[in-house]
Amino acid sequence: MLRNDPDVVVIGAGCAGIAAARALIAAGRSCVVLEAGLRVGGRAYTSDVLGAPFDHGATWLHQARENPLTPEIGEHIDHDTVRERHLFLGDRFATEEELDEYGRACDAFEEAIVQAPAEPDRAVSEVTPKGGRWNTSIAHWLGSQINAAELSMISLQDYVGVDLEGPNLLPRAGVGSIVARLAEGLPIRLGHAVTHLRWDGPGVVVEGDWGTLRAGTAIVTVSTGVLAAGGIRFTPELPAQTRTAIYGLPMGLLTKYGFRAAGEDRFGMAPFHSVRRLLGPGAETPMSWIFWPFGEDHLFGFVGGARAWALAREGAAATEAAARADFAAMFSARGAAALGQCVVTDWGTNPLFLGSYTHASPGHRASRALLAAPLAGGRLRFAGEACHSRFAGTVAGAWLSGEAVARDLAG
Repeated sequence: MLRNDPDVVVIGAGCAGIAAARALIAAGRSCVVLEAGLRVGGRAYTSDVLGAPFDHGATWLHQARENPLTPEIGEHIDHDTVRERHLFLGDRFATEEELDEYGRACDAFEEAIVQAPAEPDRAVSEVTPKGGRWNTSIAHWLGSQINAAELSMISLQDYVGVDLEGPNLLPRAGVGSIVARLAEGLPIRLGHAVTHLRWDGPGVVVEGDWGTLRAGTAIVTVSTGVLAAGGIRFTPELPAQTRTAIYGLPMGLLTKYGFRAAGEDRFGMAPFHSVRRLLGPGAETPMSWIFWPFGEDHLFGFVGGARAWALAREGAAATEAAARADFAAMFSARGAAALGQCVVTDWGTNPLFLGSYTHASPGHRASRALLAAPLAGGRLRFAGEACHSRFAGTVAGAWLSGEAVARDLAG
């Protein structure tokens, strides 16, 4: 049993929990961070499983000039400066003229979203261009592959509200390594899953297989996927508007996979070149690829949205097989033979996360602020990327949310 009674108990040692703990300690408040898993960082996690830093989750620091983690980045590349993007058209790669045409179609597609009337809120898909050579593929890219959910599932108001700009920085050491370094020295207890939280006063009591801890206030930073699945039981039950906010901010899924090269073939691709496939009639929704980061001998890619969920339910081997097939569709047998050791992330099935990051369902733009609203006079707070109305879905949003709640509590 934990016997200390801190001012604040923080549940979850991801970006929001780490940021909250750092801000509380800086303000002279005592805190304990309880983390169910056996590592820090949450959805920001770097390993060397492929022989070089590989981010399993958060990969870029978006809108870097305003990103609170940018000062910690070290060696990096601004991925927006890498112009070599390749588009496979089914039997060949697009010409420069076709890439320009595709780029203009992307601009027109996004302009239609931005210029659409904000009221009433509705699905993004209701205001996007239809038909033509490119629009189905653009919708797939902006939905499943960027926002981890189809545009038919995403609030127009929220999409516009959280649409981020560059620079998009890719750190060589990995985003997860940055976050882990910032957690050093904090009072974090790993392997301490919280299963029950009492907030009926005067303070809070959290419980788990490890025992019981009392504190003045609780900051809950677990994902909305975990909250919606009942991963923590609350006494009393959360208010209806808080529960509605949780369900209105579902987790999308963006499964990341990486392959180490099995030979010397580099397919004519320089480091950081990216490849996509055009979505064709009746074809499986395509994946995306980035080659040889920092000159390493691996490449990585993503599959998102409904297809990612379906593959996750089948297991990592299904995602690996689908990725190999996607690569072979572009590079034939030569490509299939070039992919060696593989890693596939498990964000969709891992009970500590149950998804990658949130999107707001149509009509739920306000749910981010509602979830962030103090309960019981501030005795119970929620923080994380789901709670940030500008940087949702990113490490920046999680960090800023946790920091803001901690500063509010510290007065």
